[in-house]
Amino acid sequence: MLKEKMVESLNTQMNAELYSAYLYLSMEAYFEANDLSGFANWMRVQAQEEMTHAMKFYDYLVQRGARVILTEIKSPPTEWDSPKATFEHVYEHEQMVTGLIDKLVDLAISLSDHATNNFLQWYVAEQVEEEESSSGVLQKVKLAGDSTSGLLMLDQELAQRVFTPPLTTK
Repeated sequence: MLKEKMVESLNTQMNAELYSAYLYLSMEAYFEANDLSGFANWMRVQAQEEMTHAMKFYDYLVQRGARVILTEIKSPPTEWDSPKATFEHVYEHEQMVTGLIDKLVDLAISLSDHATNNFLQWYVAEQVEEEESSSGVLQKVKLAGDSTSGLLMLDQELAQRVFTPPLTTK
């Protein structure tokens, strides 16, 4: 049985993951409007990953007999100054999410909730990948600088990203 503080915190994180999906969909729309369909594809895949993350929290709460509470999702930004500014936002956002996951792990440890701590370890590893991925694209965007050719080459590369769901979502 999950303690109420853990239920509240897991629900909060689930809703934060839903916001992340919403944010990346907004970024996808921004890139589509700017004729960068490869960048848009990268964001769509990212949004799909975030929905998977949210559903893992949802399923875990249900599995543990806790109530899932969906809350209002705030509106994300809709404009960025450039692809570089967009990926700076992505990287900062992923660092923030890492901090939220770390706080959940700390809470699970403080409550001696070993099952939830074990569940959260998937997210700990996932956030390492999320930060690496967003940082890698940011570095490439910085390398492209003001080069239209470089940006278009990167757009072609990002168009190749494919969503691969985890083996299990529960």
